[in-house]
Amino acid sequence: MLAAMAASSALVLTTAMPAAAAPRGREDQWWFSAWAIEKKVWPISKGAGVTVAVIDTGVNGKIPDLRGVLVPGTDLTSMSGGDGQIGPTSDMEDSHGTAMAGLIASQGAGTGYVGVAPEAKIMSVKANLTVWHNAIRYATDHGAKVISISQGFPAVNGCRPHIQEAISYALQRDVIILAGAGNEGDRRNPSMEPANCAGVLAVGAVNNQKVPWVGSERQPYVSVAAPGTSVNALFADGRVATNVSGTSQATALASAVVAILRSKHPQMSAREVVQRIINTAQDVGPPGRDSLSGEGVVIPHAALTAEVPKSAPNPVFAAYDRWAKANPGQAGAVPPVKRSKTAAEKAADESSEQAARNTRYLIIGLVVAGVLGVLVLIFIVLRSRKKVTSAVGLGPVGGAQQYGPPPGAGPPPGWGGPAGPPPPPGQQGGQAQMPPQGPGGAGPYPPR
Repeated sequence: MLAAMAASSALVLTTAMPAAAAPRGREDQWWFSAWAIEKKVWPISKGAGVTVAVIDTGVNGKIPDLRGVLVPGTDLTSMSGGDGQIGPTSDMEDSHGTAMAGLIASQGAGTGYVGVAPEAKIMSVKANLTVWHNAIRYATDHGAKVISISQGFPAVNGCRPHIQEAISYALQRDVIILAGAGNEGDRRNPSMEPANCAGVLAVGAVNNQKVPWVGSERQPYVSVAAPGTSVNALFADGRVATNVSGTSQATALASAVVAILRSKHPQMSAREVVQRIINTAQDVGPPGRDSLSGEGVVIPHAALTAEVPKSAPNPVFAAYDRWAKANPGQAGAVPPVKRSKTAAEKAADESSEQAARNTRYLIIGLVVAGVLGVLVLIFIVLRSRKKVTSAVGLGPVGGAQQYGPPPGAGPPPGWGGPAGPPPPPGQQGGQAQMPPQGPGGAGPYPPR
């Protein structure tokens, strides 16, 4: 879902940050102060080692602020494919993906505009509502641990089955998906996909006083809220737009927090990370959960450091579990992981196989020797019998009786000439046979 970028937004150029200076937020990046990013969050984590997939309109990774940040992505909107990157443009719609990537991981090299998770990597997946399912699967299969979707469209009948199945595919593979709650809360307030899909962390927008943005969707699927009012944005031509608002920005900033948390606690599952985000959120507005801010405003430092019981509620995954139980055939079960064997295991396997081969050879040898032994014995016996018969067959001189077979009878077996060769071992009237193979409160944010 595209953010509400005001048409009157000013595009301003700023002085580039010195190359040697440590990155820090600009004065107009008010969420840095609200979240105490530099003082409390960055000393713990900056998102290193985590890839965030930005499913959007594409990202210009060649501008100074994003140079070196992108990993290979894809373009699912074009038959010719691509890497998900776009060229420079000042168009708000076309710059949307670049703006989201900047909020997450901009380096500030060109404008001084810095992302909340500057050590994270961005995977640009250029997509629209017709290919969201493919985009989610691509990001999952190519190493993203967080998927940020600042897109959406009104879905009267709820989340489409193929989108929900793709989300299940990602969740089963330990990927966290965030999506914007929607920007039409002050108008038709429709249910928005993919924010309304089970298992998605749907994000609403608030201002610097923790007051929900008027356009933020009022829906039961809203999970949490994040800064989204008067949040400036990095355009694809390298400039910064001011005075823009929307749940798109809130989603990107919440995604950056998730990246920071996953970097600090790589052993935590997606389910546990979402549980921490929800249970450390600061309640705003009327006490308890509401349809504008969900469980409350995301607080990064608390999510990083607070003790969250394993029994703490997790409505996002509870909704997914209900869907998975009702749809066992579409839950995207994870296939067994093929683990490479260690050198020791390979050596043991080779030793076992060699032993099996030796055993087979021994059995064959014993069989052959046994057969040969029997044949030799038969041959000896027959030779002995031949000698005895020849002596008896000589009758008395001048006698009428002739010993031996009657006239016209064929020779007995083995007689009548030299004996033929014995049959080869194991071949008794057929083919040779081998042995078988073996084996928040309501007040303003704290100042910076």
